[in-house]
Amino acid sequence: MLRIAIQAKGRLNEQSLGLLAEAGIVVAEGKRRLVVRAEGFPLEVLFLRDDDIPQTVAMGVADLGIVGLNEVEERGFPVERLMNLGFGSCRLSLAVPDKVAYTGLDYFRGRRVATSYPNILQRYFSERRIDARIHRIEGSVEIAPAVGISDAIFDIVSSGSTLISNGLTEVEQVLHSEAVLIGTPDLEEGKRREASQLMFRFNSILESRGMKYVLMNLPEEKIAEATALLPGMRSPTILPLAQKGWCSMHAVIGEKELWERIERLKAIGAEGILVLALENMIR
Repeated sequence: MLRIAIQAKGRLNEQSLGLLAEAGIVVAEGKRRLVVRAEGFPLEVLFLRDDDIPQTVAMGVADLGIVGLNEVEERGFPVERLMNLGFGSCRLSLAVPDKVAYTGLDYFRGRRVATSYPNILQRYFSERRIDARIHRIEGSVEIAPAVGISDAIFDIVSSGSTLISNGLTEVEQVLHSEAVLIGTPDLEEGKRREASQLMFRFNSILESRGMKYVLMNLPEEKIAEATALLPGMRSPTILPLAQKGWCSMHAVIGEKELWERIERLKAIGAEGILVLALENMIR
C-alpha cells in the first residue's frame, strides 16, 4: 500500500484532498488523524507540515508527497519530482520598500534581506555574485523592512496585495512554484506500479481541465472545413444523422479558443451546437 504525505492545513490541503477526490479516492471527513486510510485506492494519507514533507518522502516514511515546489527547492532533500499538479501557483520574489529607487540587483549588495527561504535566495545571489546579508525569519516576513529588521524581503507572492499593504514593491521574480507530486527515490517495483496508476488518474484529470466537449450538426459538404477548425484528440468524431446530407460532429476544444472556434463553425453552417463540461480525458 502506498502512503502519500499532504499538507495538514493551509493553502494546499483542500486542493490536495480535492484532487484525490476527483481521482475517486476519498479521505473521510472527521477521521483525520496523523495517518488515515483512504477509500477507492490502496493508499494511506499522512498529514504533515508542508516543510516536513520533502524530508519524509526522502526518508521513505511516505512514498509520495504533494507539496509546493518552493519547499522542495528550499529543503534540498533527494526526492524524485514526478509531475506538476496545476494548483497552488505562486512565485518567490524579492521586494523592496516602494519609496526605494530600485535600479537592479546591485541594490542588494551589502543589504539585509529577510526571508523564510534562505537556501533558494543564497543560490540565486551566488549565481549572480551578489553579496547580501540574508536573515532567516519565520512568520510575517513582509513586516521586516517596516520595523528595521531588513532592507528588503524574499517571500511567496500570489496576488501581491500583501506586499502593497505593507508598502513593498516586487522587483525580481526568482522562482515560479506550484504543487508537485514527489516520490521516494528507488521505490520498490510494486509501489512504483501503484504510483503509476495514481499518476494515470491525476493526468486524466489535469488534461481535462480547461477543455470542453462540443457537439454540433453540420452539412456533410462542410466536413473538411470543420475538421480543419477542430483539433480533437486525434480527429473529430463524425456520425450520420437521419436527415440526409447532415452529420453530427463531436470534438474536444480548449476553453481559451472555444468561442472563436464556435463563431467560425457557425459561419460555415454548423447549428444545434452543444458545449459540455469534460470531467476526465483518458488518452
